[in-house]
Amino acid sequence: MDIADWRKRIDEIDLQLVELIGERARAAREIGKLKQNTNLPIYEPDREKEVFDNVASANKGPLPNPDLLRIFERLMDVMRKFQRDDVTAPGGGDTEIEAETND
Repeated sequence: MDIADWRKRIDEIDLQLVELIGERARAAREIGKLKQNTNLPIYEPDREKEVFDNVASANKGPLPNPDLLRIFERLMDVMRKFQRDDVTAPGGGDTEIEAETND
């Protein structure tokens, strides 16, 4: 493959990543709502360590673990902010089930 082919492949992978990040954000939103309803903190360092451990153990390279973990640190930073912002938005405290029953 030449550079154009590789770039096309990267573009395809990027679109898959966008979908997966969107799925992760939807899950994080629901977790954030449940945390708010049960008075749990948004930031849970033990859970983040668990995520880092899972990611590091699943990594088959070629990216070294420290670099991969840096990506996940940033991803989780963004998801934490998303949870905080989302649960403070109007109607943000409703869980998926509560939102359906309130319609």
